[in-house]
Amino acid sequence: MTAVVTAPRAARHRPAVVEMVIEHARLWALFLVVVVWVAIWAVTQGQDTLALSASAITDTHRQLQDASNWVEDAASSGSSVWVNAANNFADWINSVFEWLQHIFTVPEFPRPLPQIGWLGTIALAALVTFAVAGWRSLLLVVPSFLAFGFLGYWTDSIDLLLVTGIAVVIAAAVGIPLGLWMGHSKVVTAIVTPVLDFMQTMPSFVYLLPISILFGIGAAAAIIVTLIYATPPVVRITAHGIRTLPAGVMEATASMGQSRRQRLTKVELPLAKRTIIVGINQTMMAALSMATIAAFIDGPGLGQPVLDGLKRGQLGTSFVAGIAIVIMAIMLDRTTTAASVRSEQASRADQAHTALRRGALGAGAIGTLVALYLSHNYVWANEFPSSPDLGTPIRNKVDDFGQWLLTDVSSLTTSIETTFTEKFLNPVQSLIAESPWYVTAAAFALIAVIVGGMRAFLFTVVCLAGIYYLDLWNFAMITLTSVLVATAIVVLLAVVVGVWMGRSRVVDRIIRPFLDAGQTMPPFVFLIPIFILFGPNRFTAMVAGIIYAAPVAIKLVADGIRGVSTETVEAAESSGTNKWQMITKVQLPMSRGSLLLATNQGLLYVLSMVVIGGMAGAGALGFDIVHGFRNSSYVGRGLAAGISVVLLGIMLDRITTYGAERAQRSQDSSGRTAARWRKVLRLSPAPQGLAHG
Repeated sequence: MTAVVTAPRAARHRPAVVEMVIEHARLWALFLVVVVWVAIWAVTQGQDTLALSASAITDTHRQLQDASNWVEDAASSGSSVWVNAANNFADWINSVFEWLQHIFTVPEFPRPLPQIGWLGTIALAALVTFAVAGWRSLLLVVPSFLAFGFLGYWTDSIDLLLVTGIAVVIAAAVGIPLGLWMGHSKVVTAIVTPVLDFMQTMPSFVYLLPISILFGIGAAAAIIVTLIYATPPVVRITAHGIRTLPAGVMEATASMGQSRRQRLTKVELPLAKRTIIVGINQTMMAALSMATIAAFIDGPGLGQPVLDGLKRGQLGTSFVAGIAIVIMAIMLDRTTTAASVRSEQASRADQAHTALRRGALGAGAIGTLVALYLSHNYVWANEFPSSPDLGTPIRNKVDDFGQWLLTDVSSLTTSIETTFTEKFLNPVQSLIAESPWYVTAAAFALIAVIVGGMRAFLFTVVCLAGIYYLDLWNFAMITLTSVLVATAIVVLLAVVVGVWMGRSRVVDRIIRPFLDAGQTMPPFVFLIPIFILFGPNRFTAMVAGIIYAAPVAIKLVADGIRGVSTETVEAAESSGTNKWQMITKVQLPMSRGSLLLATNQGLLYVLSMVVIGGMAGAGALGFDIVHGFRNSSYVGRGLAAGISVVLLGIMLDRITTYGAERAQRSQDSSGRTAARWRKVLRLSPAPQGLAHG
């Protein structure tokens, strides 16, 4: 026993400074790396930065240009089996979309109007909503559809719903099974995760060009672009939902002798249903956020008026169309959430309520048939009424507001931007981008191995080597600076606001519509007032990225906080835990997985705004991507910039992911060690009991 107790006593006799260093060894190691990095930077600043002029084209860029030309030649000649298969898929998507368009929005000769007009469309939407989500959702769906028309964008709104619906259905059909597979297999996760990173972090402008070459411009290309960007959230979040199922429940299920299929359908899917719904919601939001990007390749929907307003400098036009997109997002989000719990409510309902519901459904079906007949045969029920016109006064007010920002507020905000840039952003960028490239690479490699271990180190080395090979090192480091700063702010907002929402349903109901607006409002819409306030620069791009990335991170943290079991919270409360201790010692540690997912998703969403940042004057990789899309002579450099963004995303994702896993293992190991000491010494679990022994 004496030998057992000697180690703790010896540890207690160490100096406090030594104890602090041992306890936080990795933090001190990171601090040491940064100090050495700064010291080397002070001596070597501006040397071997691999800076490249904005117009330079290297051999690597020419190789990528040749690859792009090959794709174009294969698409035009039909010589590639894979290209032909992709074209057949696009043709099928286009035929489905055109068929739906002829039903709801576009007349088919010789008929002068669509088959179903506004009255029939609203009645049909109301019937489906009542059937799957209950009558309360009607109070949101019906006014939302009416708002599309009153804002002056009925046809564009329905077209966007069709594009989003097709993309989300395909994404869910592919993504949910793939997410389930990833949740059960580490091998599949290791294989699929880099593909998802590539899909989600590759700026959409990079693959707009090859997709427009392969499929032309129009609905099919827009749906495919939307599908590429919107699929990863449902895959990742479904896999997360399966991996975080309670271990005790899964062990009990396995002991009952259930087959794999029974366990999936009877246990895993019901328990993970809420998380999967979050994934579908995020996919919807991502799909809607692509509306404006898809408009660059003539995608139908509300993206076109947003883009038209941008081209003409009309903030009001873009804003009104953006409002319609936000209304659509809130409608879809609330309806799908209500539908997810509808089956449970129906199973608890008594026979009288069930009979009443069936009668209401029957009456609704008859009313819908009447509305469909009227909208098919009468002009007044087919073409949306021209009054009341809500769009024009809103448009005029927003234009006046933009002028006020420009004349009365922009001087103050510009000074804020200048101070932040000079005092904080420029020094950080100088350290990362103006150190010799090998110094910066070594620093990030050391940070990776300290935070995430050897796996993170290997991924970091490979990604940095790829960026070096693509001949855009300096621009990549400038972009990385903005991404790191913006992501840090996003994570801070996610923790503060997400915890607040997760602990209060009232707060959640108040804040969530604003999050939906921030996530679904086309970035170009809120970019205009930000541009007016701060001018064209890196700060503007960072603010736009934060507004776009924070909502998804906040929602995931809130979901994780709410997911902490009620029994755990009640046990902590009964032991006298105060609010701060509850958050920091119970809820945040137990929602570690959601915090990690929020960090990753926030990071990826910030990266996805790099191109928008290039349009806002941020330069670096975003400028190269936009320039490559607009100028065929720079396609190769634009592709190199897009791949560099993907490599940055994979590197940062692996460092944070493996770092969190390492921290979790360390925490579990510490807990097991403490438990063993308590068992050996037979002392109270309180720390002072061990000291007393």
